[in-house]
Amino acid sequence: MQNSLRSRASQRQWRWFFALIGCGGAIASYVVISSISRPNPAWKYPFQRPVVGSITKNLQQEIAFNQRIIQQQPTAGLERAALAQNYLKMARATGESSWYLLAQQTAQQSLAQLPFDNDGAILVLAKLAAAKHDFTQSLVLLKQLPPKTESLSLLTTNYLAVGDTTAAQQSADTAVRRLPTLSNFALRALVAVAQGRDIAAVQDFQTAIAAEEPDEAGSSAWVRTLLGRFYYKRGQLQQAEDLYTSALEILPKYPPALLNMAELSVRRWQADPTQTQHQQRAIALYDRFFLSNQQSPTTYDHIALRGLARIQRLQGDPMASQTWGRAVARLQADLSGFGHQRELAQLLLERGQTEDLAQALTLMQTEIKIRQDPETWDTLAAVYQRMGKLTAAQQAIEKALKSGIKDPAITDRAAVIAQARGQLAQAQMYRERVKSIDPRFDAGARQALGLGVGLSGLN
Repeated sequence: MQNSLRSRASQRQWRWFFALIGCGGAIASYVVISSISRPNPAWKYPFQRPVVGSITKNLQQEIAFNQRIIQQQPTAGLERAALAQNYLKMARATGESSWYLLAQQTAQQSLAQLPFDNDGAILVLAKLAAAKHDFTQSLVLLKQLPPKTESLSLLTTNYLAVGDTTAAQQSADTAVRRLPTLSNFALRALVAVAQGRDIAAVQDFQTAIAAEEPDEAGSSAWVRTLLGRFYYKRGQLQQAEDLYTSALEILPKYPPALLNMAELSVRRWQADPTQTQHQQRAIALYDRFFLSNQQSPTTYDHIALRGLARIQRLQGDPMASQTWGRAVARLQADLSGFGHQRELAQLLLERGQTEDLAQALTLMQTEIKIRQDPETWDTLAAVYQRMGKLTAAQQAIEKALKSGIKDPAITDRAAVIAQARGQLAQAQMYRERVKSIDPRFDAGARQALGLGVGLSGLN
């Protein structure tokens, strides 16, 4: 497999620059990443694009097959576990919440019928627990499974969510050694991002793309979107757009790529508000998202609604309040199912109503008990900052940065908090660090914060 990867990477003319540098600082890393991030022909999808709707159609056929077997053998626990796995695949392919519920019910029924030697049903429940942000329960379930590559990948995701990057790296390394696939390389790249090891992250993202196979179009779109998001957070906007475009060429309705492209358009618009074509493009992308997902609520709806509300507010449109209300209602409906407490707190902070602040604090005090990744600590810091509790805000933002993550938005908040506390030298240090991560981070970038699908691996 490794030889195959090297051969394919060579055929696609990968240019590796990592051996040319040592352990340089942030500026050296930026130079290397910039040189790597020139338009790369290897980002182009090398296989035939799936016919629109073919992925879900194939899954529907597999689901129908499972259902026929179960009708003939109602107590077939393993077949019911396979059905649960396909329901979960459909949930991820469409983002529709109803499929997650079907997956959970079916996996539970499977375990009731076959409580022993039923790893498939347990793995589905572990994945669902992670999707609901119940990472403790997910880890408990995973301990019941042998350390296979799929369970190792989920361990990586869970450890990232609880802020244990050391354990995440160990499980990611093991998964790559056992099975060097696109998904495993991409997850190891996410660990490197969380640790601030940018060069290793880019290398693994690129190796993931080199390892893609024709039957994993969804994963191919996913990894391109992740790499695009990485470049976006480094100010490499054209590279980000190229990767999002490549993802949408594979799957034209892929929600993360649509939403991240819209975020990019808002940033460009706010960098120069006279360039209204970027604003129009963002609106068109949100419209495209809703047209593609109008049949059933999805786990991405609140992001698109937040983006529309942001544009309306920037335009001075009074409809912004109504759109924020729809986004809040959507997340509140999701709380029991998907635990979007952090996302709801972020939305409440942005909406800015006086009564929202207390609820945002309650949400984050609950969320931080189960999730300690950088974005969660950053959101808690934002709540404390808004409440004027600057000491608590500084403690939270320091924990957000503790893993070594290079995130311009989190570092920018650290600068604002330090400035408010009168720590001028510390604030200047953070501002310089922001520019070393993303030299183009400005007011326009701030106006687009929170509108994209991030690098947590959970999306």
